[in-house]
Amino acid sequence: MDVSQTSYCTVLDKNSQCQFICYTCRKNGAFNICLTDAADVWSMEYTEDQLKQFRQKFALKSTEDYTLKLRSACGSGDVSVVMHESSAELHVGSGPAALSVTLLRLDGPQATEELKELLFRMADSLAQLDSECGSPSVSPVKNHQRRATGFEPRQQQNCAPSVTVKKRLPGASLINPGTKKKRQATGVAFDDDD
Repeated sequence: MDVSQTSYCTVLDKNSQCQFICYTCRKNGAFNICLTDAADVWSMEYTEDQLKQFRQKFALKSTEDYTLKLRSACGSGDVSVVMHESSAELHVGSGPAALSVTLLRLDGPQATEELKELLFRMADSLAQLDSECGSPSVSPVKNHQRRATGFEPRQQQNCAPSVTVKKRLPGASLINPGTKKKRQATGVAFDDDD
């Protein structure tokens, strides 16, 4: 699965004001348009022939044109979704150039698998973005192997000046360290015998 072919955006259901994640990806040679609210998944898979018909129907030059149109519409807030019993209708753009796609709800196990793949696809794209930005990141696998072997690098001894902590003497005040705590008065013991 090619992560660079994946596109994500958030979509609002104008009736219920619920947010959804809309994403496109290529899987097993097919182009998928999917929608999820993190509980359910709606999807439409296009084979190359169906994709060609889809592009002709909406006068698109390529699949990337659809992805770019979806991204720009998401950026301008011109994407909406209408939910039905077992399907969702995704509207991209407005006016005569608007695209409308009907997505079918996936069954439980299939939806779970799709959500799992989405989660890992997003993690891969974030990791790729981190590596492109040059931020140092530690591989969880290497970090786990280091812990498993018991090897932990020593901390440098002279990285920062150390502050010596004085040991508190018994009876010294925490609030005013130079003074001693005052002991409670015990009173005077009077003997009735004298």
